[in-house]
Amino acid sequence: MKLLRTISRLLVGFLFIFSGFVKAIDPMGSTFKFKDYFLAFGMDSLVGLAFSMAIILSALEFCVGMLILFNVHKKSASWLALLFMLFFTPLTLILALTNPVTDCGCFGDALILTNWETFGKNIIILAFTLVIFFTRNLEKDTNSKITHNLMLVFSLAIALGSSFYSYRHLPFIDFRPYHIGANIQDGMMIPNGAPADEYKSIFKYEKDGVVKEFDESNYPWQDTTWVYVDVEQIKIKEGYKAPIHDFSISNEVVGDITDQVLNDASYTFLLVSRHLNEIDLKSQKQINELASWANNQSYNFICLTASGDDEIKAFKEKHRSTYEFYATDEIQLKTMIRSNPGLLLLQNGTILNKWHWRDIPKTTEIKANLAAYSITQHQTLTNRLVILSITTTLLLLIGCFLMLKFRFGAVKNR
Repeated sequence: MKLLRTISRLLVGFLFIFSGFVKAIDPMGSTFKFKDYFLAFGMDSLVGLAFSMAIILSALEFCVGMLILFNVHKKSASWLALLFMLFFTPLTLILALTNPVTDCGCFGDALILTNWETFGKNIIILAFTLVIFFTRNLEKDTNSKITHNLMLVFSLAIALGSSFYSYRHLPFIDFRPYHIGANIQDGMMIPNGAPADEYKSIFKYEKDGVVKEFDESNYPWQDTTWVYVDVEQIKIKEGYKAPIHDFSISNEVVGDITDQVLNDASYTFLLVSRHLNEIDLKSQKQINELASWANNQSYNFICLTASGDDEIKAFKEKHRSTYEFYATDEIQLKTMIRSNPGLLLLQNGTILNKWHWRDIPKTTEIKANLAAYSITQHQTLTNRLVILSITTTLLLLIGCFLMLKFRFGAVKNR
């Protein structure tokens, strides 16, 4: 039984940690997913709580996973894990049956599961969670109160710290198809031999004032007593979908310039704003300065938005924006960058850099080659993440050592 409990702890603990962490590093992505759920279930009044719930959920999942993995706060952690699974398992069954949102978002953008796959996964995890719950008193807790509280504080600090940093800047690990280094054109390609969508034709025929539906195997095409009315195509199987789809750049003046932008051998700045009426205005002066600098360097600087023409016109007049505005699908804009506004740097369709509006570079910083500048910036961030990861791992190892020391010391003193 102890072996089964240990296996269950490791599996459930790691799963909760992974699920909580990938949500914590992308709080805006979780916020969008909560909003999708609220709107799908007609709970529009709760949309304003989406961000808070995203932070709470990620922190709760991560902390429960850490406590279960390291076997501290056993009773509280096992209760929380059980309540969590008892709530989400029936919920994912409802989602699988009704399919109001195609992706549950349980693993953020790191791992996309269908609703049925999510429900199946939850059934398995629920079984292991029940093992943890019913064996919670199997072994005596020899950890000190200080150890318990330190682990809880450490877990909260990682989860909330990750969310705080990612919200004020950008996710430091980007699982989306628009990550730095990705080529947008490559992301739009469908491989040769990839499965296509499969459809079923439903034919509607009328006879004696009654309309009846038929499929391809029995529709009365030779019976002249039936009069053809209509045919409907129903998708029965989803084919391969490219990671980047529905991406286009256009406006009514110049039309579609998607290929022109993605094939530009020079540099292109893409200012991204889902909705101009929700944009944070603190960076507008710096954005205008950067746009003017880019124009002087013969670089493209354009804004992508899902806002309407009237809203664009009012924004340009109010903020004296000299760059052009183009329409792009709102979902694509949300996926491209988790900041409103946000900035991307492209060359030949490859994303060289991304900036939150708080981090938009000053013109005095980028006099050198933009590609070299971007590589240096990205390398600096990578080095900081490596140092942070090493520090966190060392703290965990020290914590494990102290826990084992206290445990074996308590056993020896019996």
